[in-house]
Amino acid sequence: QLVESGGGSVQTGGSLRLSCVASADAYASYCLGWFRQTPGKEREAIASLDSDEETYYVDSAKGRFTVSRDTSKNTVYLEMNSLKSDDTATYFCAADNTYCSSSGYCCLGRPMLERDFHYWGQRTQVTVS
Repeated sequence: QLVESGGGSVQTGGSLRLSCVASADAYASYCLGWFRQTPGKEREAIASLDSDEETYYVDSAKGRFTVSRDTSKNTVYLEMNSLKSDDTATYFCAADNTYCSSSGYCCLGRPMLERDFHYWGQRTQVTVS
């Protein structure tokens, strides 16, 4: 189970931190990802976080977006800075363990795509104006 929060309205140039609370199993042994989607467009990958803290960002997210985790809270965060109107979207977190190796790595060494994830949170809306 994944539950996002932290969305809202923010001015251009501002910052927001989204949270995704995952069940203990998902948190510990899954690849966790962040995505966003705007009306009429496909869901866009932002970053994936592996069990060893390795984070994989898509090129467009590097520099302004940061993924981190708080193990004590089973929570993964998406910190977004210097927000632009183009960042207005519905944001999702996702989890999957389909590709986990025997070594415990689950994110395939790259930002995982929408088709790679089976479990999704309910979404949170971010509006930048």
